[in-house]
Order: sequence, then C-alpha cells, then structure tokens
Amino acid sequence: MRLNQFPADQGAQPDLASSPAEMRAAARAIDQHILGDTRKAGALPDKDTEAVVKEFGAKDGHGWLTSRAVQRAHNAWGEQVKAHTDRLSSDRDSLKGANQVLHGTDTVIGAKTGQVSVFHSY
Repeated sequence: MRLNQFPADQGAQPDLASSPAEMRAAARAIDQHILGDTRKAGALPDKDTEAVVKEFGAKDGHGWLTSRAVQRAHNAWGEQVKAHTDRLSSDRDSLKGANQVLHGTDTVIGAKTGQVSVFHSY
C-alpha cells in the first residue's frame, strides 16, 4: 500500500550496525579515525585565526571590531568542535557498552525463565 507516493517500506537503514561485531567495528572506527580526525580538523583554523586577531587587534589603543568578531567566531567554533567530539565519544562508549547491556539482559531473562515454576508440579 502506498500513501502520498512514498514506498511502503520505510524501515531502518540497511547499513545500521546491529550485530556485536559491527558495533565493535563502528566503535573502533570512531576511536581510531573519526574522533582524532575531527579534533585535527577542528584545530586547523587556530593559527590563521590567531594571525587575523593579532593583525586587526588594538595598536596604540585603536583596533578593528573585526578582531573581536573573529575571536568570538573562533571561540564558538571551538565550542562546536568540543560538543561534536563529546557526542562522538558518547556514541563510541554506547556502541562499546550496548553488547554488554544486551548480553546482561539476555542472561537475566534466561535465568528467570529457566527457574522452576509452581506449575511444573501439575
């Protein structure tokens, strides 16, 4: 059945990491590549920004407003990079812990269902 010309199946993404091996691989990719590369990319404008701020900064008591604006923009950039890397770290930790949580839940449920019930005597 189609509504509004959309295909019937709008399920999960086919490349969603759901097996323990895929989750470990995704966590490893975040840890070994994505997180470090994001930090490096976030630091790229640091030297150029410092040069611009210094060049347009106050000299003899007078400076350009551009210096302060560029500094504020760079501070906002740094906050965004930190928020992004914090989110990546959180996602990595979630991927690493997801298998343990699911396995622990399975173990608890298995133990409860394996217990002798009062109905076993009937």
